[in-house]
Amino acid sequence: MSIERRQFLVWGAVAAAALAPGIRLVELALARSPSEAASTLRRWGLLIDTAGCADCDECVTACHEENAIKGNGRPQTDPQWIRKVNLRDKATGHAQSLPLMCQHCEHAPCVDVCPTGASFRRDDGIVLVDKHTCIGCRYCVLACPFGARSFVHEAVSGQKADVPRGKGTVEACTLCVHRVDRGEGPACVEACDRAGRKAMTFGDLNDATSDIRQRLARAPSAQLRADLALDAHVRYQGL
Repeated sequence: MSIERRQFLVWGAVAAAALAPGIRLVELALARSPSEAASTLRRWGLLIDTAGCADCDECVTACHEENAIKGNGRPQTDPQWIRKVNLRDKATGHAQSLPLMCQHCEHAPCVDVCPTGASFRRDDGIVLVDKHTCIGCRYCVLACPFGARSFVHEAVSGQKADVPRGKGTVEACTLCVHRVDRGEGPACVEACDRAGRKAMTFGDLNDATSDIRQRLARAPSAQLRADLALDAHVRYQGL
């Protein structure tokens, strides 16, 4: 074996060690170049008042229309970027209905486990999936404690240019990042407002003058699975 070949194998072993599971995968994901519109100066968040969510699914319909999501009538495989969940307190019988989507966690488990860096968190806190590097391993689906990610089992049609989707990849709520980067709000929030519910507030958690910060200051809110210390950017009032 030549010296050059031995050196090549040694360097390869060093590189493999550097990329051992649990050592560098998170850094690979966080090193991804974010959109030029993303900035650490902003920290996008969503506040949901569950009191206004009963008997309404306008947010789900708006999400499907905005992102060209079409089901095939098979709940087990249909994509669910946002879904309504019904809760009932066993002790009191009190029932609630709330929308559940990607919680856009500051410490996102889906980002931690992704072996290719396809799952990543932008500087402004929005968690996304790069379709070009997603290999469909579905580690992120298993890691998400909210069941917020879907795997695309079948070929998709009628896609929109702003919302790339593809068979064999994972997807989830993007907070309508294509709209956010244009200075607009998520489609679900606008639909909720049009329906007269006004149960969803989107805004910059870093801005003390924003509507979302002021509403958070006026009433207590909660994170789903706060025990996991994920620092979710989606908060709920009335739980």
